[in-house]
Amino acid sequence: MQRASRVIASLDDLRPTCDAGAIVCAAWERAVGKKVALRSRAVKLVRDTLVVEVEDWLWQRNLNGLSKTIMKNLEAAVGPGIVAELDLRILPPRRGPIRASASLPAFELTGDEADEIADPGLRRIYRRKRDKEIA
Repeated sequence: MQRASRVIASLDDLRPTCDAGAIVCAAWERAVGKKVALRSRAVKLVRDTLVVEVEDWLWQRNLNGLSKTIMKNLEAAVGPGIVAELDLRILPPRRGPIRASASLPAFELTGDEADEIADPGLRRIYRRKRDKEIA
């Protein structure tokens, strides 16, 4: 019994409606396994090259060494002639949320932030602009 992805990929009539890249990207986890799929992601199929994003250079190097095995597994999953090579790209590091190191001082209701400006001319210009923006 053949996998549905292999049958769909082999049908020429269905290829325009079912994107071959989507089929190959969906078969990525099956071709490499769950543990490797957590650290890598098939992004798109460009002509016959599958673009894969990996976490770092070490994963890129290891998957590059396993590329022939991965190609055989992909061929078994989607059929021959769809993927000819792998393009392993390193993802930029993700930035996590940044916490403020200290809270901002609260403005006093009675005070005016313009009083902190030492130059009287700049203080006057600041107040005019602020009052104009508020009105």
